[in-house]
Amino acid sequence: MAGDAWKFITAFLREPRQVGAVWPSSAALARRMADGVDWSAAHTVLELGPGTGVLTREIVARAQPSTRIGAIEINSEFAELLRQRYPRVEVFTDSVARTSELCTEAGIPQVDAILSGLPWAVFTDADQHQFLSSAASTLKPGGQFVTFAYLQGLLLPAAKRFRKLLESQFTDVRLSRTVWLNVPPALAYYCVK
Repeated sequence: MAGDAWKFITAFLREPRQVGAVWPSSAALARRMADGVDWSAAHTVLELGPGTGVLTREIVARAQPSTRIGAIEINSEFAELLRQRYPRVEVFTDSVARTSELCTEAGIPQVDAILSGLPWAVFTDADQHQFLSSAASTLKPGGQFVTFAYLQGLLLPAAKRFRKLLESQFTDVRLSRTVWLNVPPALAYYCVK
């Protein structure tokens, strides 16, 4: 998967606001994010913005054999790569703004856990609200939502607004320990509806 970094950089140069990062997340960050999910209760899992599949690999490894796994990826090249690598995952090539509609169309009434690799910091406030509201509406009560943030950005106004948005959608919002083996260092938000 060494070529994934090149694919990621190329996609970023073509669509920087869509991809949001120059480098894919690390396996260490994917593990830390997956640690925030109760996999024994996760019968339906949805991933938002899987990119080249670093987090997808961790989800597939931890999910029960009967767990239904979906992923929404707007980049068609990444979506096709995910379909080839993870045939078990239902990949939707679409915007996360349509999370609720996509779940309804796929016959998924509610989701137990959502893990997101979306670049929240590059979205406008309106897009953040739309994307997060659509995702949260698909979660069952007690459902888990996990996303991440870069350590250096936590004090910026955009990060503070995003934290408030998370707190408006979820009853419990916690931060993980820092993942120093990510470029740049990052941490996970663990949220419960």
